[in-house]
Amino acid sequence: MLSRIADSMYWMARSLERVDNTARLLDINLLYLLEAEDALAEPAQWQPLLGIFRSEDNYAEIHGDADIRRDRVIRFMTQEKKNPGSLYSSLRVARENARVVRDRISFEMWEAMNEFWLEVDRHLKRPLRAEKAPEFFGYVRNQVARFHGLTMNTMMRGEPFSFYMLGNFLERADMTSRTLDVKYHMLLPDASMIGSPVDYYQWGALLKSLSAFDAFRRQYHAGLRPIDVVEFVILEPEFPRSLRFGVGRMEQAVQRIGTNRVECEICQAMVALKKQLEERTALSIFDYGLHEYLTDFLEHIDAFNNALQSDYFEAYLAADVECAT
Repeated sequence: MLSRIADSMYWMARSLERVDNTARLLDINLLYLLEAEDALAEPAQWQPLLGIFRSEDNYAEIHGDADIRRDRVIRFMTQEKKNPGSLYSSLRVARENARVVRDRISFEMWEAMNEFWLEVDRHLKRPLRAEKAPEFFGYVRNQVARFHGLTMNTMMRGEPFSFYMLGNFLERADMTSRTLDVKYHMLLPDASMIGSPVDYYQWGALLKSLSAFDAFRRQYHAGLRPIDVVEFVILEPEFPRSLRFGVGRMEQAVQRIGTNRVECEICQAMVALKKQLEERTALSIFDYGLHEYLTDFLEHIDAFNNALQSDYFEAYLAADVECAT
């Protein structure tokens, strides 16, 4: 398989997962504000989202010294073409990569992706009003779920599928880590809020941001204890958005792809990433420092992505060009 095909499968999946995460986080943040009855100032409510997506600098370049406000953040994260991480930009990248690999994915997948892009492009030609945003975000999440479902049911389980899985679960693990890290820092703005309704809504919003609230409540019955939330989001092997689940699926994809090299960077990066989760407990993570642990994990995610680029996407570009000519 040509490395450009592998690259497009990988980035199609990563970009589509970014679309889903963007819609979910914006939607849950709007819902949280209603439930919490505006307990925090508006900039404090929306700045964490910019932090999760590492978009503070880009936002500042576009809006200057303007305050961080709901409508501006929604527009910036949803339809701002100058923001490469916006929902619009991410979906455009996903669609373009799907076009490149159109002969490797099923007809149903391409049709769903193309229809999804055309509808979002049409919808976002107009400003997205906050009162209409939840309906739009619901549509986006349903369309992403539809595409994943079609992928699972219509795509051959060859190398292209494995790169699709790598992109999907690497982006998911990356986003779960950053969501937990950023939101944990603003969960308890004041010690007096511990056990208060604001505290409950903050932890609930964190879990809902990861589509984890219902699954967590079925497994834990002692309320929303931080140590239980961390254990579930990081170490739960059966939860699809936990770090352990995501790394496990990435390892399976690497094994399916295989390698002919005696020593490959991606193999070493995979081992290092797995070590971040082996023999860990929520207590040991808190003892080490949750922020420090997640920072280390994100560094290993970046190292894995770089190894993937080196071993599969960049190493054989010359061979791809030679084959194409």
